[in-house]
Amino acid sequence: MILPALTGVSLLIMTAAIPDIESGTAPTHLSIQRRTAAVQPAINRATECVAHAVSADPRIVDASKLGDAIVDSMLPCRDVMRSMIDTYDTYFGDGSGEAFFSGPYLEVLPKAISKWVVDERKR
Repeated sequence: MILPALTGVSLLIMTAAIPDIESGTAPTHLSIQRRTAAVQPAINRATECVAHAVSADPRIVDASKLGDAIVDSMLPCRDVMRSMIDTYDTYFGDGSGEAFFSGPYLEVLPKAISKWVVDERKR
C-alpha cells in the first residue's frame, strides 16, 4: 500500500539529507527507558511535521488519499526526519535510526496521522 512509497521516499531523504550529528558510540550507560525518553521529542517533532502537512493537504477529504499525502509530506519534513534518525543513532548506535525509521516508525505512521486528522476535524 503506502509502505513501498514511504520506503522509497525514506531512501531519498536518507541519501539527500546531510546528517548534522556526528554519531560516535551510543550512550550505553543510559537505560533503554532513558534512551527512549531522550529520542521521543525528536519522534514527536517528525510525526507532527507530517501531521501538519497532511492536515493542510486539500486532497484529504477521505481516507483513500491519506497515503499519498503522507508520502508527499516526507520531502518538506526531510530535515526533521533526518534529525530524528540522527538522534536515534546517537542514543541507540549508528544505523539504528534508519532501521527505526524504515521499520517501526513507518509501520505506525499512517495510523498516527489518521488519528491526528480525525482529531483535528473534531475541533
